[in-house]
Amino acid sequence: ITSYIYFNPLCKLATDTQPRINCCDCLAHICRRKKELKARTVWLGCPEKCEEKYPKNAIKNQKYNIFTFVPGVLYQQFKFFLNLYFLVVACSQFVPSLKIGYLYTYWAPLGFVLAVTVVREAVDEVRRHQRDKEMNSQLYSKLTVRGKIQVKSSDIQVGDMIIVEKNQRIPADMIFLRTSEKNGACFIRTDQLDGETDWKLKVAVGCTQRLPADLFSVSAYVYAQRPQLDIHSFEGNFTRVGLLDLELNRLTKALFLAQVVLSVVMVALQGFVGPWFRNLFRFIVLFSYIIPISLRVNLDMGKSAYGWMIMKDENIPGTVVRTSTIPEELGRLVYLLTDKTGTLTQNEMIFKRLHLGTVSYGTDTMDEIQSHIVQLSSCVLTVLPIAPPSLPGPKVRKSVSSRIHEAVKAIALCHNVTPVYESHASVNGEPESAEADQDYSDDNRTYQASSPDEVALVRWTESVGLTLVNRDLTSLQLKTPSGQILSFHILQIFPFTSESKRMGIIVREESTGEITFYMKGADVAMASIVQYNDWLEEECGNMAREGLRTLVVAKKSLSEEQYQDFENRYNQAKLSIHDRALKVAAVVESLEREMELLCLTGVEDQLQADVRPTLELLRNAGIKIWMLTGDKLETATCIAKSSHLVSRNQDIHVFRPVSNRGEAHLELNAFRRKHDCALVISGDSLEVCLRYYEHEFVELACQCPAVVCCRCSPTQKAQIVRLLQQHTANRTCAIGDGGNDVSMIQAADCGIGIEGKEGKQASLAADFSITQFKHIGRLLMVHGRNSYKRSAALGQFVMHRGMIISTMQAVFSSIFFFASVPLYQGFLMVGYATIYTMFPVFSLVLDQDVKPEMALLYPELYKDLTKGRSLSFKTFLIWVLISVYQGGILMYGALVLFESEFVHVVAISFTALILTELLMVALTIRTWHWLMVVAEFFSLGCYLASLAFLNEYFDLSFITTWPFLWKVSAITLVSCLPLYIIKYLKRKFSPPSYSKLSS
Repeated sequence: ITSYIYFNPLCKLATDTQPRINCCDCLAHICRRKKELKARTVWLGCPEKCEEKYPKNAIKNQKYNIFTFVPGVLYQQFKFFLNLYFLVVACSQFVPSLKIGYLYTYWAPLGFVLAVTVVREAVDEVRRHQRDKEMNSQLYSKLTVRGKIQVKSSDIQVGDMIIVEKNQRIPADMIFLRTSEKNGACFIRTDQLDGETDWKLKVAVGCTQRLPADLFSVSAYVYAQRPQLDIHSFEGNFTRVGLLDLELNRLTKALFLAQVVLSVVMVALQGFVGPWFRNLFRFIVLFSYIIPISLRVNLDMGKSAYGWMIMKDENIPGTVVRTSTIPEELGRLVYLLTDKTGTLTQNEMIFKRLHLGTVSYGTDTMDEIQSHIVQLSSCVLTVLPIAPPSLPGPKVRKSVSSRIHEAVKAIALCHNVTPVYESHASVNGEPESAEADQDYSDDNRTYQASSPDEVALVRWTESVGLTLVNRDLTSLQLKTPSGQILSFHILQIFPFTSESKRMGIIVREESTGEITFYMKGADVAMASIVQYNDWLEEECGNMAREGLRTLVVAKKSLSEEQYQDFENRYNQAKLSIHDRALKVAAVVESLEREMELLCLTGVEDQLQADVRPTLELLRNAGIKIWMLTGDKLETATCIAKSSHLVSRNQDIHVFRPVSNRGEAHLELNAFRRKHDCALVISGDSLEVCLRYYEHEFVELACQCPAVVCCRCSPTQKAQIVRLLQQHTANRTCAIGDGGNDVSMIQAADCGIGIEGKEGKQASLAADFSITQFKHIGRLLMVHGRNSYKRSAALGQFVMHRGMIISTMQAVFSSIFFFASVPLYQGFLMVGYATIYTMFPVFSLVLDQDVKPEMALLYPELYKDLTKGRSLSFKTFLIWVLISVYQGGILMYGALVLFESEFVHVVAISFTALILTELLMVALTIRTWHWLMVVAEFFSLGCYLASLAFLNEYFDLSFITTWPFLWKVSAITLVSCLPLYIIKYLKRKFSPPSYSKLSS
């Protein structure tokens, strides 16, 4: 449906400003976080008349611009203690009295780290810019005085009149002025706002709908109130820092403290003689390698490698890593907060079951219903016209065919569905010519309604032979299998409400004049309305256990006198001034008595592929799943059961609606007495509980195996995420697919967006984008595990590499009268941190302790990761002890075994150091990859080849002798062999859980 719409970007108003007087005020206004929001008056189709300059309608997900890129990246790097520390150390080398070695020894590694970071951030920024450009370049038709012109989405201005075509996304906040339909109706989907993919009926502004086609012939303006806190608004984070980065930052501070203490000890042993402050700083610089500058660059490059592996995984095609700084967060998650519609479900309803009390029909027996409808339709055509009028007699039991026909007819009539046919409008798109070329064939018909359940029911009646072909405000028409058109006049409609849980319609069949009141609704609402029966409650329970959404359908025949009496009372009630709603409800309820129960229907909301096994996998992995949805309570509960979010043998506690402190206290006490049951709570009750009993509620909810929050606003979803972060200190993950999930995704420690029917807003705002919910299992169990394990091993090994050489420096200085003189200088230090050890150490990003198939088969292994044992003060202390032992052996061994010249000490200890590091990498690896072998031999080859050029540091004649070889071999053997023996004994007598599975 073509719609003329006035554009009003309220959601962008946060950047609007009021006129300022001077530069100081402007600067203060720019620095202020909250911008002033105010109402606006906009002239129709005249952007130039706007009193203020409004922001563009451009989507921008970039972190920086051309001016803030370099300062922003530098700030993000130097806010970490590690990089800031090395910047200070590097700058200190410009002071002659503090200079230890060559400038490039300190500035080259720091420059390399910054260069890698800048390149990585630049690549991410370019990718964000390309995605934004794709969204901003979508074309729309703009209505001007000279006719229609094509404009980009980003070029739309406040006041423009935009023509939105059928199936086209609405580019901004708009006011609905005109449609090609005469009655001004238009069906829209709000999936990017609230996640609902069903069609909602909207009506154009009455005065503009009645205007002539040329809207420029009138002079009008719109007054719009200032933006309010609603679903159009969401909060976000500027950047994300993973838990592993924070843990490593804490360990780095511990290393710095150890470095300062060691330096103070050295100066104290000197006796604090002379300029001891200068000596203290020189020792701090001398031991600076205890904090490895390559730690950040190795981890960042490792994270980029993990992201590349995730995107290249053929088992999860289409996965995109949008934030390359937190892949290891996927291995530490405790809470998963998920949307329902479009995430767990496809929001596609399928009719599954029809129960008539004595007989039940499923998907495999629908053809029987169709044959009954076809048979009865032909009987109506041939027999009824010549049949005698019915004679009075005893009431007989209806045949199965007639009961099926009545049930199908009731389902085909009792709804708010409208059939829509594709319009073949002329090229100029004028709405007046749109009706000329209507195609009323079955293939061209689609159904639109506010509820996907109703569409599923009407589609089912079409599949069995009774088709809804036309509907307007006062009538509807059905077509039988024989082609006969049955026309009905709509007398009254009673819409569905969350309070009544039912909807009704009164129709008069034009051919017979019969008046019938049809009603359908939830079993809890209909049980007291229909006539006594002994099967409804039981069958509703059976269908609910299958995960079906049930509706009870009933009818009541009315005589003309009965209907006239009802209509008079109904109209009188609607005119009442006092208690109008209660009086109207009372009149309607007078009809809702002793209704004839026709059938019970079961509709299934199609789940996403493999949702059940994926949720079971996550549950076995120790991840607690919370479903946050804007849907109603009954629907959310039904999906929780059908998706196995709540297991079959698990009780569900439905938190009763509460509105004040006393009610919340009573309900929390009732909930506290329940054990091992899932919780279902509405957004309103949740808000009351959090207002008065935040800590108590979160404590109880966290003990539940599953939690379902229904009728949740986007703001509430983000609030729940922050509550879990504050009260549990555990890592949270949020997954969704609509614009209403963006606030939740950005508030979580790890955000995952599904790129689906609801657009790309969630996908673009998330850290990781996937195409199907089932992919989250492999993303967490395999890639999350590997990323965390590898980063932990890589980080600790890089720190070990720095600690071992610092230990050697400490031993050297203590033996030579605590002199602040470097053991290794120049290229030896640069080569040690780069070409000699970098490739083998970095090859740890290819290591894995468990094969992917094993990690998916035994998700219980994931529980160990959430405890953070792979990187803790305990494991860090073990690496410190290893470094101290090996550093001491290497230095003391070289000092004991050297004979004549000091340069031999350097050659022996440095060569043994390189070999020790290569052997320690081999000791750390759990699963060998061919690239690891290449890295080991390549690094060893580079060192051996470079010996020919290191005559400034080594005695080349000595390193080619047999004494050099056996001394290096002996020292290396003593430093590494005990660790290999300990590892063997540990794996034999106390193997980790994953090694048991591997064997």
